[in-house]
Amino acid sequence: MSFLTSLVLVLGGSLPAQVKVGADLLLSRDFYLIEGKRIGLVTNHSALLSDGRHLADALSQNSRTRLVVLFGPEHGIRGDAPDGHIVQHGRDSSTGLPVYSLYGKINKPTDEMLKDVDILIFDIQDVGARFYTFESTMMLAMEAAAEHKIPYLVLDRPNPIRGVQAEGPIRADSLKSFVGWVPIPITHGMTIGELATMVNGEGWLAGGVKADLHVVRMQGWNRTMWYDETGLRWIKPSPNMATLRTATVYPGTCLLEGTNVAEGRGTERPFEWIGAPFIDGVRWAESLNRMNLPGVRFEPVSFTPHEIPNVAFNPKYKERPCGGVFVNVTERNRFEPVRTGIAILSTMKLLYPDSVKWRQASIDRLAGTPVIRQAVDRRTNPDSLRASWENNLRAFLSVRAKYLLY
Repeated sequence: MSFLTSLVLVLGGSLPAQVKVGADLLLSRDFYLIEGKRIGLVTNHSALLSDGRHLADALSQNSRTRLVVLFGPEHGIRGDAPDGHIVQHGRDSSTGLPVYSLYGKINKPTDEMLKDVDILIFDIQDVGARFYTFESTMMLAMEAAAEHKIPYLVLDRPNPIRGVQAEGPIRADSLKSFVGWVPIPITHGMTIGELATMVNGEGWLAGGVKADLHVVRMQGWNRTMWYDETGLRWIKPSPNMATLRTATVYPGTCLLEGTNVAEGRGTERPFEWIGAPFIDGVRWAESLNRMNLPGVRFEPVSFTPHEIPNVAFNPKYKERPCGGVFVNVTERNRFEPVRTGIAILSTMKLLYPDSVKWRQASIDRLAGTPVIRQAVDRRTNPDSLRASWENNLRAFLSVRAKYLLY
């Protein structure tokens, strides 16, 4: 963290905006891309401009272009549907425009949905993890645009956890799913625009189709920036992505969704507080701290998950006291979330072999491979496991280098 960032945080203020996101630049420098066009917009509540307006509102009020339809991802256009809930089609309360849900029975815009669209735009804040479903929505919307020969614009936004770290196994072809649409590691260290460019360039869209893709790049962003160093206000991209600290640990602790241990939904610190009724937090914290993982300490914690309207519906162990740990990131530049997540799985299985259970289909989809589950069951050293995918990760990084925009 820079001195300026530290000083501002101590004083309780906010940084001056030093990063301009793609949406702002589209409406100023690059408006020619949409002038006179009928626009379809894939978006949610995170698509804010620097003046505080939502992009959909700004486009619908602009006489030089015409916004005709909206498409919403998981959690809906306004971001208030709980995790995993199917979102229905409807009409946007602000613009009055039709909204098609891309999270439910339909994940990809259809012929009917795109019939009046001249250009399709994507603007949603990502968090830099393969299993965050907004990435799959971006890819499937791009695929639909390519198939219909409609230009596709991605308005770039920062990767909140920086653009420098790629970690974890490459998703196996047999485990393609909505939480792992393309063969990339769990953290990829790319912006959503860079990821779109890679997907298009590598021919990963169905049938190898290529989109007429244009990424509206940010100004002022560099790869080493954490989100709180951009000057942009944090808007929860999804109901349980509460803070930047949540996003920092999420690529590791989200793996707990593939187990019967709670990942902290229904608490004030989702993905940072993890546990279950059968866990002794002191014992677990001691076991994890003995591993001396970089940039993190584990503190015993007790919590009781509750339902939270529009945030957490029927969380694991609802209304039951849980013991667990707080994943306290102390040096975020050294922290390795996937390595930490695997250590968490390994220690809890070692300490509570008869109580911890896999949700096998889920853990393998999230990990992108059955290898993590199998290795944990065999009590394989977590660092040895990490070494097993290093060659594939290096190959990914070599390909990734071709598509970096910053």
